[in-house]
Amino acid sequence: MDSNNLLRQLLMIGVGTTSLVAEKLREVSDEWVRDGKLGPDQARNFVDDFMEQLKSEQGNFETQMQRQLRNMLQDLGVPRQNEMDELRGRLDRLERQVRDLENRLWR
Repeated sequence: MDSNNLLRQLLMIGVGTTSLVAEKLREVSDEWVRDGKLGPDQARNFVDDFMEQLKSEQGNFETQMQRQLRNMLQDLGVPRQNEMDELRGRLDRLERQVRDLENRLWR
């Protein structure tokens, strides 16, 4: 499982959800204006304030999602990329040592 791909997919879902929330929020605020519950300036300010708060919280959400994903992968025993790189390096060194030993035996 590619953790970057999964994270990218989760973030795209978040972006899509944010867009949907923004669209619905605008629809509701337009309805409130039509019903006379809010003035146009109040509705615009309400939507702008809400979207600004949503944007600021989105950064926190992304950070939390990354942390949760890392924890989940760790709990599942999925090694990190640097651990895989280290193991590949160790494997390469061991293969070289085995070849060197085989070469010595055949001389």
